[in-house]
Amino acid sequence: MKVILSHKIELKPNNEQETFLKQSCGVSRFGYNLALDVWNKEYDAGNKPSAFSVKKLVNAMKKEVAPWSYNVSKCCIEESIIDLGRAFNNFFKVSNTRHPTFKKKGIKDSFRLNNESFKFVGDSHLQIAKLKSPIRICESLRFKGKILSCTISRQADKWFASVNLELDWNSEQYQQQEPSCVGVDLGVKSLAVLSDGAVFEGLKPHKAALKKLRKLNKDLARKVKGSHNWHKCKLRLAKCHARIANIRKDYLHKLTTHLVKNFSIICIEDLNVKGMSKNHCLARSILDGGFGMFKSLLEYKCKLYNVILIKADRFFPSTKNCSSCSEVHDMPLSKREMNCKCGLKIDRDVNAAINLKNYGLKAVGSPA
Repeated sequence: MKVILSHKIELKPNNEQETFLKQSCGVSRFGYNLALDVWNKEYDAGNKPSAFSVKKLVNAMKKEVAPWSYNVSKCCIEESIIDLGRAFNNFFKVSNTRHPTFKKKGIKDSFRLNNESFKFVGDSHLQIAKLKSPIRICESLRFKGKILSCTISRQADKWFASVNLELDWNSEQYQQQEPSCVGVDLGVKSLAVLSDGAVFEGLKPHKAALKKLRKLNKDLARKVKGSHNWHKCKLRLAKCHARIANIRKDYLHKLTTHLVKNFSIICIEDLNVKGMSKNHCLARSILDGGFGMFKSLLEYKCKLYNVILIKADRFFPSTKNCSSCSEVHDMPLSKREMNCKCGLKIDRDVNAAINLKNYGLKAVGSPA
């Protein structure tokens, strides 16, 4: 089957190349904001703007309004207008989606290039259109396939290139000879507990760095906004947040890969993470665990590795039901062990994982 995968590679630009990347991000941001302004004016005038019509208007005024935009690739503006059209399409068709707003400098700086505006020079460099010398990359391209696009972004003081490729993926090569099912219960105390008794403790990187984060935030608040020391402190804070996010992402990637490589059927709860995070007592632990990211990573990896993913209804009482006799118990968070009249004495998280496994086996029609 045809799949689109991304490989995110760290870049090592010199001073001249980094200046070019910053200019490209600025042009992309300018193109998005200009297109949004044109879109709003056209809409107020009673017209029905589209990405194509706005692109024609922006191109007509680009030479006069922003002649410096020709110093970088034309994709910076063109792709940003495509993004704006997609944002408006989501706003009109997808519920709970906000109206597109103007972008600000320094917040999610990025720009996208099509496959004609960049190329790889060997296994160690990336050449971008309008840039004199190729940029050194930290690793070679992991996948071999048709290159579609490349998104250059900045995270704290580092630059990354996310390359999209279309591949011919054979998921049957990962088919396991002996089918096995597992239930996965996500929790606050332990990130994931499996029905076979395995426990994966969460790293909780935000909690570990909380003392440092508080100090950096306090230091930043005491600096004069816009001063040289303010910018240095802001960068230190951004690097700390980036480290926290990378630790969490790395651990979740390893956990989800372990699951899809060792089990052919995985059953999880369809948790309402947004609703759960409104509980001020548990919000920090839930978000620090990355429940939403775990679910997203597991979904796409199950498709790649030919694994059946079953989501139990969010109101399924996995914790309250006895996994032996199905009797319903009252289980507050303070009660960490299930004691049933049938004689079962088991940890509440393991009990929930076993109930999820039985739910998954029932859903695929296999005997428990």
